[in-house]
Amino acid sequence: MRSRGAVLSTLPLTVAALLVAGFLLTPGLRAPSAAVPYPTLVVLGAAQYAGHPSPAFQRRLDHALKLYRAGGVRAVVVTGGRRPGDPYTEGGVGTAYLNEHGVPGRALIAETRSRTTIENLRNARTSLPPRTPVTLVTDEAHAPRALALARALGLEANVSASPLSTQVSRVYLLREKLALMGYALLGI
Repeated sequence: MRSRGAVLSTLPLTVAALLVAGFLLTPGLRAPSAAVPYPTLVVLGAAQYAGHPSPAFQRRLDHALKLYRAGGVRAVVVTGGRRPGDPYTEGGVGTAYLNEHGVPGRALIAETRSRTTIENLRNARTSLPPRTPVTLVTDEAHAPRALALARALGLEANVSASPLSTQVSRVYLLREKLALMGYALLGI
């Protein structure tokens, strides 16, 4: 028979494990989507393949295009660098895509050095005038973490999330939850 002290000493660990399991097993978190975007969008990079946006990246770009066409958006920063040996950057591919679909070149900024969300945000911030409010364009699963990171960097930011694929990977959803939890526990 266990002593009462042994049970009480494991209680906090059990509660913490149940909370973590509940967080990981519940449906995805959502960041509130801005009713009206700021005049500057920051499209967070996703993969590109041989100069063409991946399906996930294209959904983000199409969402930014829809916001631009609705009016009020004056600038779009598309972020993302390249993998070693790849001749294309996500930022370059994304701005070319938006330009081909009617966004004038003068409204586009390609950030082409970053490989992570935090780098996307830092580099986008340096390519804009100080204190420029931004609307982040990313997918629903990535939006809570991206918004938390942007605010931690001192950006005045909101988010307008593009929809997820109907066949979204559960691994991706779990990875985003773990990354958000890691950020919440450890910070940037």
